[in-house]
Amino acid sequence: MDKYLVPLSPSPEKPNPIPRHRWKRTAIELNGRFEPKYRHEISSLLMQSYSEIGAFPHSYHIDGFPCQTHMNQIANGASIEGQVPIRKQGISALEFDNKETILKSRLKPQLYFEVIRNEAPSDHHPLIDGIYLASVTKSGCLTVHDFEALYCQSNESLPSSKEDEAKHLMHLSLHKQLDVVRWNCANQDEVACTSMKRNEVLIFDIGYVSSEPVEVLRTRHSVTVHGSDSHKGLSDIAFTSIDDSRLLASDTSGVISVWDRRMSTLPCLELTTNSQSTLNSIELNVENQVIFGAGKHGVIYMWDIRGGRGSAAFQSHKEVCHPPLTSLKLASMLGKIESLKAQSHIVSKEIHSIDLDPSCPYQLAFHLDDGWSGVLDLYNFQVTHVHCPPPAWLNDSNTSSNLLHLRKPSWLPTYSIYVVGSSSDKGVHLLDFYPDPSSASHVDHNENIESFSGINHQKKQNRFVPLSEGVTACAAHPLNGTIIAGTKHSSLLVISQRHQSF
Repeated sequence: MDKYLVPLSPSPEKPNPIPRHRWKRTAIELNGRFEPKYRHEISSLLMQSYSEIGAFPHSYHIDGFPCQTHMNQIANGASIEGQVPIRKQGISALEFDNKETILKSRLKPQLYFEVIRNEAPSDHHPLIDGIYLASVTKSGCLTVHDFEALYCQSNESLPSSKEDEAKHLMHLSLHKQLDVVRWNCANQDEVACTSMKRNEVLIFDIGYVSSEPVEVLRTRHSVTVHGSDSHKGLSDIAFTSIDDSRLLASDTSGVISVWDRRMSTLPCLELTTNSQSTLNSIELNVENQVIFGAGKHGVIYMWDIRGGRGSAAFQSHKEVCHPPLTSLKLASMLGKIESLKAQSHIVSKEIHSIDLDPSCPYQLAFHLDDGWSGVLDLYNFQVTHVHCPPPAWLNDSNTSSNLLHLRKPSWLPTYSIYVVGSSSDKGVHLLDFYPDPSSASHVDHNENIESFSGINHQKKQNRFVPLSEGVTACAAHPLNGTIIAGTKHSSLLVISQRHQSF
């Protein structure tokens, strides 16, 4: 048969291979997960997709009559925009219930962050929930909202401007200023709130229909040099995720009180600073070993609560007070950034809030009273990211009403995006705080290097989302990233992807 075959003449030249574009998603298809670099690559698309899809004023009633927040809204209705309201109003704080702590307590820290980054649900380890949203107002209302009802009502073709009050799990008017609300990490039936005007933490059980708290924790009385009692208001609360009886609260005298609820309604120890100024915000790390605090003088403090010599251990009940392990002056760290120092006169500013990045445990975000935000790297104690919006006076904004509120930002559950209410405009900033120089807010970010790299990247930039009202507090849903913003007029704004029908 070989004689019937026609031999092929040898090819004079080797054929050129057909150019094919590299398949960028190979690793995603094979591994079934998004790599961190790819997540950051598409995060700009996520940021562009956010817009206001619903607005719900606090027009609620109790026993058929307007609640205190609703009445204050009516009283302030005739006030001129930008002026200080006659009566205090506005959302002070928001927080979603969060089953994230189930993972924290059951998994090793490395495995926990691996699960969160990969978004891999498991039958053995339930992921984050976010069924309820707790909010408190300056007028003294504590409300527990059904998030699904709020979200679905926002996505209707003609969104109602009035929330369905029948879907509230709890709505109480306590007739006292409220500034903080927190869910108990280890017992999601409990929600705690407090005020900078009082020295007590009120704990409510959402399973009981009662206007009375199930427990009231109080700080110890302190006496001034003149012999009179010094006033202590409470500014923030933190629960541990390993024990539902452990609670910490910062106060207006620079002290963090620690309670063991099994022992007493008074603190079992106090974590002190060298200052008598207010600690505005506290944050407990994932391992429940270190607590951070920040406040009025622009200093970040750190206490070790693991036990042992030199730490503020829960087990040490004989020593009542414990100094911080270290303290960091934020203005000094900002002054080490040459590009920032050349453009701005850096002075100490009040820190409104600090928050640990849920997708990157060593990033501690901070937000200052002048609107600046940034990230402190806890590995080397250096500021790695900074966002400096224009000052309020540049936009002819009246800042007198801003002084009534501590702005409380929030991280998105993934992508290292920080959501911050604007200090001068009606809207929120979505800040790219990804832990890499490719982040738009990184102090070493260089747009020229990326443009000449030859790789087709999405342009990295922060985004401002305009809203209908000025924002005081933000909370991001721990599963789908929907942002709920509380406003200066006590409304709730829903910020998410707008649904379109085809």
